[in-house]
Amino acid sequence: MSDQQEEDDLRMALRMSMQNLPPEPKRSKPREAAISPAMTTPEESRRFQRELMAAAAEKRMVAAAKSAPSKNARSRDLGIKEAEMKSKEINLGNELSEEEAYHLFSMVFGSGVSKDILVQWSNQGIRFSPDPETSMGLVQHEGGPCGVLATIQAFVLKHLLFFPDELGKVAANIPHNLNFRRSSKSQYVASNNFSAFTEDAKTRALVKSMSEILFLCGNNKRAVIATLSAVSDRIEGSEGSPKDMIIAHALEDLSIESASDLQKVLRVDTFTSPTNAFKRLEAMIPIFQGRMGALLFLISALLSRGLDCVQADRDDPSLPLVTAPFGHASQEIVNLLLSGQAVPNVFDGRMDLGGGMFLKGIPTSVEVGFLTLLESLNFCKVGQNLKCPKWPVWVVGSESHYTVLFAVDTAVQDENELEERESQIRKAFDAQDQSGGGGFISVEAFHQVLRETSIQLPSDKLDSLCSSGFIVWSEFWQVILDLDKNLGGLKDSTGQMGRKIFDLYHFNGIAKSDLNGSQPGGESPVQRPRLTKLRVSVPPRWTPEEFMADVGTAGSESSGKKDTEVAKPQHAPLADCIRTRWPRAVCNWVGEPPSIV
Repeated sequence: MSDQQEEDDLRMALRMSMQNLPPEPKRSKPREAAISPAMTTPEESRRFQRELMAAAAEKRMVAAAKSAPSKNARSRDLGIKEAEMKSKEINLGNELSEEEAYHLFSMVFGSGVSKDILVQWSNQGIRFSPDPETSMGLVQHEGGPCGVLATIQAFVLKHLLFFPDELGKVAANIPHNLNFRRSSKSQYVASNNFSAFTEDAKTRALVKSMSEILFLCGNNKRAVIATLSAVSDRIEGSEGSPKDMIIAHALEDLSIESASDLQKVLRVDTFTSPTNAFKRLEAMIPIFQGRMGALLFLISALLSRGLDCVQADRDDPSLPLVTAPFGHASQEIVNLLLSGQAVPNVFDGRMDLGGGMFLKGIPTSVEVGFLTLLESLNFCKVGQNLKCPKWPVWVVGSESHYTVLFAVDTAVQDENELEERESQIRKAFDAQDQSGGGGFISVEAFHQVLRETSIQLPSDKLDSLCSSGFIVWSEFWQVILDLDKNLGGLKDSTGQMGRKIFDLYHFNGIAKSDLNGSQPGGESPVQRPRLTKLRVSVPPRWTPEEFMADVGTAGSESSGKKDTEVAKPQHAPLADCIRTRWPRAVCNWVGEPPSIV
């Protein structure tokens, strides 16, 4: 019945209720079908009225049901939409274009990468050591990705040691170089009970570290997270299932041997919110713990920086970031993760070569630092930005491996009078050093250093230093140590200025046999990373000749005060690295020497 007919029925019912009369027959019906008023009683009239109203109401309900879906239908539609949205969330991430995948693959591995290198980088997850004594450290089983693991490890230690109370917080998760909740300038002594960290605390420290590094690479504006499409789908939909088994099964036949392989399996998400990035990383952490975790994190960092920006950071963009023939992470990779820029050098700022050409170094101070054996061999000069980070944690580089050195007491970086003055003079000297860290400057540059540091050299000393046409740092420094303080020097009549004693810890993530950890009954040695505690003493003697002559008699000549005793030094390449940060330092340890290879 049409809407007009329904209105007629209601109007008729209303008249009947007001006049107590039988309804007027519809004009569309035959006259003989009409009900005669004479034959209708008041009771029949009221019954007929109720029937008309009920019929009209029923027709309205039917019409409404046809024009709008039922509640159940709406629920079904809503459920379908939610499922579609959830499906889109599970498949979050964009494919790289063929061009982007080729650019990325060639940037990382080059055009002639060996299968062995690809295997190394495809079989290293980001996992904590199962050994209780080294459980706070990331374990490495394959050579090559150690530069990525060591840098992540340095940030993890920063969070575990100096921000343990913030590991349970998610909301802000702002990198600490933007929002200090604890100043690195105030002394703080962390716990050295490294086995006490819970699995949850370690995982959250790892996620925070990864998020912080990626936002650092993204200029604190964005983080790009790279995952594997097939694996992330299964992880998102695997509540209650053992994720390790799911990942292992998904990665069973997966290999990346070309840009085409990378383009097929890689999915990337971009985040501008640290909170959202944290949650995504937390959900995807089982993938990063899987065998391709180190490679995926490197790709995430490169994409966060932007491939074009990475190439612009480098001095020679034609070389691959993973170096042949052994597949080691280049210094550019380590610098990217430490400073947010893939520069190839470790000095501060830029070095002007003339003609509009520059060599690029570390532009600003960093959260965790870097020391290298190559500086002790005079192959390079690490600048103050990396050498004196905001927190006492350093990645340590050797010719073929990266490890981590750290302290639990922030006071190890406090400068005494002599160190502060040395840093001031050295910084002015290095700013004029155009030799790439060789430690010498021109006569003209030397006079500029003297003016900036308010040093007044006697004419005979000045002539002697300038006689060869260039000034060497070591010779200049010895003159400063013999120069009176009122002339800008550091002559020390007490012989105690500059002394300090402190502890450092060294972690090497390579899992190797530990003879000290052999099982009773002649079982095979335990395979685990190595953690070594070092006692570091910086004596007041300044020249190597004076110090070495004094070492043998230090104990017998001691006045009985603990602070004046200097232990006989033990030697290892790590000690040479430590002396690039604390000149004249003496290192001692118990057990096997700490290894940086």
